Amino acid sequence: MDLFDLDQASRENDRALRIKELEKLIKKYQDSYYNGEAEISDAEFDKLWDELKSLSPDSAVLQKVGADSGNFAKVHHVMPMGSQEKAADNDEFSSWAQKHSYNEYLVEYKLDGASLELQYENGMLLRAVTRGDGAVGDDITANARRMGGVLPCLMIDGNRLDFTGGIRGEVIMTHSVHKQYFSDKANCRNAANGLMKRKDGTGSEHLNLIVYDALETTGKKFFDDEEGKVSFLTKCGFSVVPLEICKSPDEVIKYRERVMEIRKTLPYDIDGLVVKERAINIEDASRTRPDRQIAFKFSLEEAVSVVRDVEWSESGATYTPVAIFDPVELAGTVVQRASLANPDTLRALNVKIGSHVVVVKRGEIIPKIISVVQSDEKATDIVFPKKCASCGTELLDIGSRLYCPNRNCRKRILHQLFKWIQCADIRDLGETLVVSLFNDKKLNSISDIYSLNEEILSPYFLGEESLTNEKKSLGAAKVALSIQNHRTLRLSSFIAGFDIEGIGESMIDKVISSGLSSLEKILSASQTDFEGVYGFAEITARTLYEGLRENEEEIKNLVQNKIIRIEETEGGKLSGKSFCFTGELVTMKRADAEKLVKDNGGTTKSSVTKDLSYLVTNDKESGSSKNVKAAKLGVPVISEEEFLSLIR
Repeated sequence: MDLFDLDQASRENDRALRIKELEKLIKKYQDSYYNGEAEISDAEFDKLWDELKSLSPDSAVLQKVGADSGNFAKVHHVMPMGSQEKAADNDEFSSWAQKHSYNEYLVEYKLDGASLELQYENGMLLRAVTRGDGAVGDDITANARRMGGVLPCLMIDGNRLDFTGGIRGEVIMTHSVHKQYFSDKANCRNAANGLMKRKDGTGSEHLNLIVYDALETTGKKFFDDEEGKVSFLTKCGFSVVPLEICKSPDEVIKYRERVMEIRKTLPYDIDGLVVKERAINIEDASRTRPDRQIAFKFSLEEAVSVVRDVEWSESGATYTPVAIFDPVELAGTVVQRASLANPDTLRALNVKIGSHVVVVKRGEIIPKIISVVQSDEKATDIVFPKKCASCGTELLDIGSRLYCPNRNCRKRILHQLFKWIQCADIRDLGETLVVSLFNDKKLNSISDIYSLNEEILSPYFLGEESLTNEKKSLGAAKVALSIQNHRTLRLSSFIAGFDIEGIGESMIDKVISSGLSSLEKILSASQTDFEGVYGFAEITARTLYEGLRENEEEIKNLVQNKIIRIEETEGGKLSGKSFCFTGELVTMKRADAEKLVKDNGGTTKSSVTKDLSYLVTNDKESGSSKNVKAAKLGVPVISEEEFLSLIR
């Protein structure tokens, strides 16, 4: 078998199995949602839904809403009760808005409760019907009559309305009721779902209905558009969702940010916004999933907080602004710090002390501020440091970076030494010893590391008496040997060791993969050449080019004087191939597998991208995000044994 050929049949089989599994899970969780307490969160359900949609967009399961229990009589809806398309972030919403250009966007809260349709005839309440499968639901009229907000008769100014049709809303439980009576339930929505479907109706008096839609079925006109609909429902005496009218998609995004900030102060739960056009579009609303409106959902991975301070993190020559804000919970963890990246980012966001900001953590370990909601009148500008805390040199602000330009800054030199030792993997040369040698002026450059011997190192391991008696130091001998054993480096490790800002081994691997596969080629390359490398942009290319010029003398000294030997990986068995590892390996640690790739001329990635050559896993049938993305992008998935066969 040629492992470089894609086993299409195997991948299609894996895909079919995963689709079947997803359909089964979604049906199961829909049933628990509509007939009792949900087993998983909305966010977890959405991930399953999105994965199935990406793998099988025509799946019949995606066209169904759910189904109620058999405890109540079944009734057909007056108005459609399908599910909305959804956007999980600004990019997804903007993509939808590009295809749906409206003069105005009407925006309402998306209530996190249980849908209910009230059916009226000549203004009198006939039935209250749950969502069910979107076409037929349970008749829970007796329970609904006990809820707050359910009107038995539609009246305006003391006169009964001759309204026949349906009115849709959401059954909710307020936070105060949940805390007082139902704190044993996971959340307000679960508690409301259970209460509204009790056969004896007990507990329904603790629930409230908030409405947002209406449809008259006999041809009589009570409103002209979506705004008029909300006004009509308000005049009837219903509790309605707030309505905001935005002139552009950007205004919608800004409004969402403001609502995120006040969300915790609302008496009930909301999990996003509903965005629609002004015109009433019955044809679109009749679809299983209407296209001309969208649920712009909130995420567990974003929140709004207030910036209280900015600290400047010093790493080598670079000073990075870090915002300190009121603690917020993101993806299950409490955070209160986020990098602002660089001066340009800080200025573009217009962050100030006192700014209300949107913080995200979408799959990232480090939180990030993406926008400013508003800044208080008392908000103050952030003060930039002016001088290097180590050498006193005026800091240079080039927008993409605030740094000390002094090549001889002691802090810069020490940071570079640590970086080199890490990249060269000289583990026995510890931090304390390096600092001592540095302070004693015995270690001032990378080249100096390789001049260290037992004689120089012994005083750092032995006392005066032992030195006088010419005792040998095992510690000094061990460090000296370790240094000499690490004179051969991969090209990417060699360049990364010079501590050029933002340029690690993975970035140099991309340079090598682009064809600049030797030290000579890299040193001869122009900034424009680097800009053409996949994953590079103007700033990164300029930083690498300037960093190489700054360190060129020592780079050449190390190589030309044969202090360091650079491994030849060009033409290796894995040359031009990239690998991503996921799951547990059997014969080696992941770090060893990644080193094996690099030793054979290949590159490694931490995530699945369209240009990835192989995803390596011992569980090809896993539903992990990497497996799913590999299937979606057509990236070959191979086992650990198959990976090793490529090298043998």
